[in-house]
Amino acid sequence: MKHTGSFILMLIFLSACSKKIIPEKPELAKTYFSLDTLPLSDIDIPLQVNLKPLYEIAEKNVQKIYASDGWPNEYIVNNCDTKYMYRFKRGPLRISSRGNIVNFNFTGSYIIAGAQRVCTGSGSDRVAISPWSPVCACGLKEAEPKVDIGYKANLQIKNNYNVATRFQALDPKPLDKCTVCFWGQDITPVVMAQLKEELIIAGKDIEDSLNSLNFRPQFQQLWDVLNTSVKLYDIGYLQLNPEKLRMSSLYAQNDSLNISVGISARPLISLTRTIDHKTVVPDISDFTRRKGFSIYIDAIMNYDSLSQLLTQQLAGKRIDMDKLGKYIIIEKCDLYGADNEKLIIKISFKGSDNGVMYLTGKPVFNPSRNELQVKEIDYDIRTKNFLIKTAKWLFNRKIINELNKYSTFNMQAYTDTLINKVNNQMNGELQKGIFAQGKMESIQVVNIYPLKENFVLRCNSKGELAIRIDSFEL
Repeated sequence: MKHTGSFILMLIFLSACSKKIIPEKPELAKTYFSLDTLPLSDIDIPLQVNLKPLYEIAEKNVQKIYASDGWPNEYIVNNCDTKYMYRFKRGPLRISSRGNIVNFNFTGSYIIAGAQRVCTGSGSDRVAISPWSPVCACGLKEAEPKVDIGYKANLQIKNNYNVATRFQALDPKPLDKCTVCFWGQDITPVVMAQLKEELIIAGKDIEDSLNSLNFRPQFQQLWDVLNTSVKLYDIGYLQLNPEKLRMSSLYAQNDSLNISVGISARPLISLTRTIDHKTVVPDISDFTRRKGFSIYIDAIMNYDSLSQLLTQQLAGKRIDMDKLGKYIIIEKCDLYGADNEKLIIKISFKGSDNGVMYLTGKPVFNPSRNELQVKEIDYDIRTKNFLIKTAKWLFNRKIINELNKYSTFNMQAYTDTLINKVNNQMNGELQKGIFAQGKMESIQVVNIYPLKENFVLRCNSKGELAIRIDSFEL
């Protein structure tokens, strides 16, 4: 027990000899250092839409049977001396497209019945002077005569999201003549003229229906999504913050509609989810076809995470002052911003003495090496004055030199990991029937901002992204 008591007294004595080093916290002078406005990012995505679903809708909605008024009980009287009735039945639609023109063609067949009589006079004053001849028909006892007809449609979207469509009925092209019994007359031109009038009326109805469409609500939904924070794996949260929307003119070929959709935005990546701000979708501002993206992103990092990275490298590191027979062991490193170009580095240590010391350093980025480095590491003036008075041995360049060895952070592994994660997320099926294909080609740090509350890495990323829509619901 006697030896144990002596050992405890020895520990107490040694502890009393080890001073607690606690200098005042630094106060760096504020400078005119601030975060510059984030440059606008341009994101342009070629969009390819499979038109077959639209073709199927058209097949269901385009009228299949055209008939004269009153068919099959009433005749149309033409110029007093001719009466007729008809019924036209179309076949499947044949749809082709090129540029902003879509052609709707189909082959149809028709039945016509009619009779004639003798009239005298002219114009609206013509009067009949004979009864009607027996009714003759075409397409009842023999195969129905066939005719090719169709529409040509011009499609556009205005900057206010209204659809601008013009439907033009094409001249019907008869494949068979229709010769009825009255005087063996070929009345095909009469039937074709009447049929075109019906097509013009039907086309106008379709045109009015399409021109009443406005896609602003759908684009507002998309705009709201773009304003919503999205989690990027374990990297943080991305908020695009869009400001402008653009869309190229429609360009169709065969069964595909091609369009370039783009936004100008100021994206932000943060470690914590930010508040979503909803805005009204602006009018479309540009109709030029583009592709590719050049994105400027402010990656906001808190100093706690940076402190952990530095502590992982330095914790347990022993620094010996051989000539003095003293040493310190680094326990923890904390980084702080100070509204200054420099950072404050707090070193917690134990050893010959224990406590904390404050240093300052200026973070710089070397783009040629893709390295973030803290330069000009030195004792803060308050720590310097305190050490000179209380523990001068700690005011030693060896500590600075040792810290300099761990003051460089190569960003290549970080950017490579980020590119791989983003590329994995950019490719594949986004949702049913919608596929993305793209590649982030590069990401480069262009500036750094050691603000008081956060450390901001401003990056620029370049690449391409395309979207293919194979199926959708209207």
